[in-house]
Parts: sequence; C-alpha cells; structure tokens
Amino acid sequence: MKSIDIHAHLVPRSAWRAAEAGREWYGFRHEPGEGVGSFMGNDKRIPFTSPKVRFTPEERIADMDAQGVDVQVVSIHTPFFGYHLDPARGRELAREVNDEIASMTTQWPTRFAGLATLPVQDVKLAIDELERAVTGLGLKGAELDTLVNGENWDEPRFLPLFKAAEALGAVLFFHPQPQHNFMMQRTTRYGLFNSLGVIMEDAIVVAVLIFGGILDACPNLRVCIAHGGGPACFAMGRIDRSWQGMRPEQRTIPRPPSSYQRRLYYDTVVGSEKALRFLLDEVGADRVVLGSDWPFVPWHPSPVAWVQGLKTVTPEEKNQILWRNLEALLKL
Repeated sequence: MKSIDIHAHLVPRSAWRAAEAGREWYGFRHEPGEGVGSFMGNDKRIPFTSPKVRFTPEERIADMDAQGVDVQVVSIHTPFFGYHLDPARGRELAREVNDEIASMTTQWPTRFAGLATLPVQDVKLAIDELERAVTGLGLKGAELDTLVNGENWDEPRFLPLFKAAEALGAVLFFHPQPQHNFMMQRTTRYGLFNSLGVIMEDAIVVAVLIFGGILDACPNLRVCIAHGGGPACFAMGRIDRSWQGMRPEQRTIPRPPSSYQRRLYYDTVVGSEKALRFLLDEVGADRVVLGSDWPFVPWHPSPVAWVQGLKTVTPEEKNQILWRNLEALLKL
C-alpha cells in the first residue's frame, strides 16, 4: 500500500548554513543549546525537540523508509514564514526556500513533492511567487498561516491570491504557527498554545474561508486544513444555528456553513481514532489525507502504521487516506 504525507516540514538548509557561519538568516539568529538549539526571530524563540530538523535530504529519505512513507509533501516550518518582514525581504526568503524545496523534488521526484511559501504581506508579490513556484519550479501549491500579521483571510485584498491559486490548480495548505496564536494571550502554561491554540486557529480559518465567501468566489479552489481542521467540523451544528439565526441581509453566504465542509480537505493529525472516525463520517473518506507533522509529532511506530491499524476504518478508506486522495489532489 502506497503512502503520501501532506504534512512534512522543512527547516531550510540555508538557515543551518547561516547558523554554522554565525550569521543571521532573514533576521533569525541561531542560539546553541540543548540538542540542536533554537532560533530567535520576530520577537519569539523557535525551540526544537527533534534532531531531525537538521536532517539532510538523504537522512530524511532514510527516516521516511523507516516510517513506511513513500512521498513527503515538503513545506517550510511555520515560524519561518517571514510575513513580518519587509515585502522585498519576504520575497527573497520565499524564493530561497522554494528553490531549496524544488531542488529536493527535482533530485528525488519519486520521494518528494513541494509546497511553496509566499510573501503574503504583499499580495502581488505573493501571486508572482506562487506562479513561479507552480509553473516554473513544479511545486504543487503553497503553505499558508491561518492569518497574516493580524489580518484574517477574508480581507478583500487577499481574494486575488485565491483566484490565482484556483486558476493555477494550486493546493493551499493552511497551518498555524504553534508559538504564535491567540492562546499565548491567555496562558503559556500546560502547552495549551500547541495542543488547543493550534487547532482552534485551524477551526477559525475554516470558518473564515466559508463565511468570507472565498469558497463561493473560487468554486474550484483546492484547500487542505492541517490537524483535521481542528474542531471546525465538530462545531458545525452550532455554526449552522448561528447562520440560521441571522437576518437574510446579514448572511454572507447563500447556504448553511456545514454544506461547505466537503469543499475542503483535512489531514489525519487529529490525535485519536475516535476523532478521525468522526471526521470521516462528517466529510467523507475522499476528503481526508495522511499527515504526520514531520518531524515534530512522535509516531510509534509511524503515521502510516497508525492508520493501517485503525479498527474503525475500512480497508478502502485507508487506501483513500494513505495515497489515493493526495495522488489525485496533487496530480502526482
């Protein structure tokens, strides 16, 4: 049985080369410490718990083999998006990272596919880089944060980017930053910024894409949400009731929000078999794809073995999740 993982991160080799030379990398500075140390940038620390963040592509492939993963869809580790940078500097970061990812997909085309990062602080630059990444570099789309410097994706200025992605057939993979979400304003204790904060950001972006009319304006847009969309699908009953309670002139979309659930894809990084079974029942097995959050989530023994061992998931559903859906979505 084949397997394709849409959720596999990269800390760029160029960042590690800068660290070895004692230089900053787009304002990020490496600080030695336990294990591989951490980076400081944009007023926050980016710690690492896994030595795999320094793996070469060859070491990465060996780890994929050990985990039974045939193809990784590689995307930048989210704290390095660089949306806070000056637009020209953000474009430089994006181009450097996208070239690195593209070189992996070119050298190992049967093992890696890629998602670009974009300088979305400037929509025109972001569209230009998306076109270059997809048509010039052969990447499959882009990874995006759940908000842009405090702005949600339903701001009208972002619509041309969604239109461009739709026209290119590019997949947009939404993934929030674990150390930079609303939960940090409430508490930094108990690891809630990662366990709850991240998935609430996923749910918010689902709601924003639906209520913002983006899915109506771009009927062929291809979107995947990390971490199973968080609690978005679980909350659709309440979200529908809120929509139904609005006066007609207040409604921004013509149909109940739950009717848009199947317009999106969701990965399997949900934490439990019960949560995955609920997601499958809500959106259908053709909308759920394998994710690992490599290398930040420990899997014993692997994300593939976890899916294969689920008793409540049928063999056909497992085939769809592990490879068929992504093979079709990414046109591999």
